[in-house]
Amino acid sequence: MPEVRVDPLTGLRTIIAGDRAARPGGWAIGGTPPDPIDPETDPFAPGHEDRTPPEVHAVRPDGGPPDSPGWTVRVVPNLYPALTLDGPEPGPTHDAGLFQSAAARGCHEVVINAPDLVTSLAHVAVEQVQAAMEVWRQRIRAHADRAAYVHVLVNERLEGGASLPHTHAQVYALDFVPAQVARERERFTAHAARTMGGNLLQDLVQEEVRLRERLVAVDDEAVLLSPYAARLPYQLLLAPRTPRARFEDDGPLGAALLHDALLRLEAVLGVLPPLNLWVRTAPRGADRFCWHIDVVPRLTHLAVLGLGTGLHLNIVAPERAAAELREAR
Repeated sequence: MPEVRVDPLTGLRTIIAGDRAARPGGWAIGGTPPDPIDPETDPFAPGHEDRTPPEVHAVRPDGGPPDSPGWTVRVVPNLYPALTLDGPEPGPTHDAGLFQSAAARGCHEVVINAPDLVTSLAHVAVEQVQAAMEVWRQRIRAHADRAAYVHVLVNERLEGGASLPHTHAQVYALDFVPAQVARERERFTAHAARTMGGNLLQDLVQEEVRLRERLVAVDDEAVLLSPYAARLPYQLLLAPRTPRARFEDDGPLGAALLHDALLRLEAVLGVLPPLNLWVRTAPRGADRFCWHIDVVPRLTHLAVLGLGTGLHLNIVAPERAAAELREAR
């Protein structure tokens, strides 16, 4: 039977209605694999360093000058940035009491996750996933003093929002804390006050491991769950075994389990679908928090219920998704 669930981390509600998966058109996205990447037109391919803005960071195990081949992970400014350090102030509005705006200041970077011409982190070696995530961490650190919040995200395939197919991440260094991040921070703080210092995500993970209904996998570094109030089918949450507020602090990153999660999705669904993933780290000044990574496959279109109310409708119960993913190899 359908039910409404509340996400423990955000307080947002989701309707879980598994029977709707059988309706015509219930599965609309991601049924076929992506086209191969054209090595001649790929600006992120090794040897095409002159087709991107000059790099701001790169990992070259064997050395070499900037903007040359031989890199394993490379960071460049976004060619079409949403944020700039010197963004101009908006012009005056007609009514300052109703219309508010500010300069879009910050930094917008692209992390080329691997030299391999692949569309997904699933299709590189796990060591390369680790190397890419280490650079994500370094770029958060690089912006930590200036930014109020740094958001790292990965879009895979055009339907997931990727304008270029080659696997890459984006880094947004913001001069404000987005509302959803602030909401999580407030719930972590409230939980700590209510439990005399408890960590919300640590307590949630411990309970999920005890119940095992939505547990997908565990390794030495992290835990993989199908969230209790998952907004979309086969959504996943990766949390560290030992809670740390900030992803950018020293400690395990969960790279092997993230790689495993993507391979499990591919095994269950027959093809790796378009997806989004992002790192949620503590905003500046937050003491009560725990970083985590959300993985959201894009298997259905966002319908008007979600657009109009913010209330998502998930047609695959998290318990079913977790059971299928647990069995996947």
